[in-house]
Amino acid sequence: MKPFEEQLNAVIVDTYRSILKVEETILKRSDKIDLTINEMHLIESVGKGKNKQRTISEIAEDLGITLPSVTVGINKLMKKGYVEKIRSEEDARIVYVSLTRMGKKMSEEEQQALYKGIMKLDQFLKEQLGEPLDR
Repeated sequence: MKPFEEQLNAVIVDTYRSILKVEETILKRSDKIDLTINEMHLIESVGKGKNKQRTISEIAEDLGITLPSVTVGINKLMKKGYVEKIRSEEDARIVYVSLTRMGKKMSEEEQQALYKGIMKLDQFLKEQLGEPLDR
């Protein structure tokens, strides 16, 4: 890469990391949420199925992460009571994941925390760029 492209890439990577830090900070401030950012994104992906269960593969594809990473994360969420796994009756190799009552209940709080954090970040970035703020 050329120097400009390297610098631009470094800034974009840095900004992305800052977004993740903001999300983590917002979550830590909430006493009611005992989840990491990655777990929250897993719950969000499982919840995209609405009333339809999702497979590990669908979740991995949605989040752009590996099957083993999803499996580990889902297992942690099961222990915390947010999701449940159900093996397919037609094909025992297929495992479906769905939100438990607790997973559905926490989802709204998590979404609000994420939204609030991203809005603050967006406001900060716009202020730095001198752009008008959305109100």
